[in-house]
Amino acid sequence: MYKIVQMKSPYLINKEEIQKIYKPINPQTHKGTQGHAVIIAGSYGKIGAGVLASKSCLKSGCGLVTTFIPKCGYQILQISIPEVMTVTDENTNFITNIHLPLMPQAVGIGPGIGKELGTQKALFEFLRVNKAPLVLDADALNIISENLSWLELVPEDTILTPHPKELERLIGKWNSEAEKFQKTVAFSEKYKVIVVMKGAPTFIINRTSVYQNTSGNAALATAGSGDVLTGILASLLAQGYEPKYASKMGVFLHGLTADLALPKFGYESFTASTIIKYLGKAFLELDN
Repeated sequence: MYKIVQMKSPYLINKEEIQKIYKPINPQTHKGTQGHAVIIAGSYGKIGAGVLASKSCLKSGCGLVTTFIPKCGYQILQISIPEVMTVTDENTNFITNIHLPLMPQAVGIGPGIGKELGTQKALFEFLRVNKAPLVLDADALNIISENLSWLELVPEDTILTPHPKELERLIGKWNSEAEKFQKTVAFSEKYKVIVVMKGAPTFIINRTSVYQNTSGNAALATAGSGDVLTGILASLLAQGYEPKYASKMGVFLHGLTADLALPKFGYESFTASTIIKYLGKAFLELDN
């Protein structure tokens, strides 16, 4: 049983806070110094998740992005994002054996990968050998929720990005908001991970510290929005931001795109691709 105590007010994540974290691009930089991220994503019918995460990774400052997908996504990815390098699984429709021809600075895994038994085994084998900073999302979280001991394999301060249903699978049901936070704090402490509790607003739980994001609006409640966030977070980790800062900055930028785009797009026609389109404007806001 979790003892319910009154939660202290969360710290607010606002523009001033993010401007202190933000490291503008060095004029002497080149792609090799801007980080190399790997996105592991997609299965038949869900290659779009890999496209969205890969594109957002590139568009948030990462120098190089390699995407690992099942064979069926090869042409889709190469045609839709020519800037991304693509490595494919030997299997056609889903991931069964994650083999990377490089040592990335960060990895984002989970969008659209599905829960096939072969994919579950591949995830376990990957977690066993991976040492790079990590973002776990979507089906990676769903698989791990049935195998919680696997979290003992992940690097300290791995970022998890569950939506409410994924969070429930990880920590169990809750009867009140207070209990939800209590259980998430206990989970973060036990496994030494950072939990991005997606919602309106989004909260970040880092052990006993709770942060509330102040950017974003209901437009973000759209298919693929979480895939884009995974790409942004992996990008910031690959660029050398510590996980505690990458999580705050990624969540704030993601929300800021919706605040900037809403007057032009409205709620109804805002999509995950709109987030990516407005990432540049969001970064420019940090310079003001």
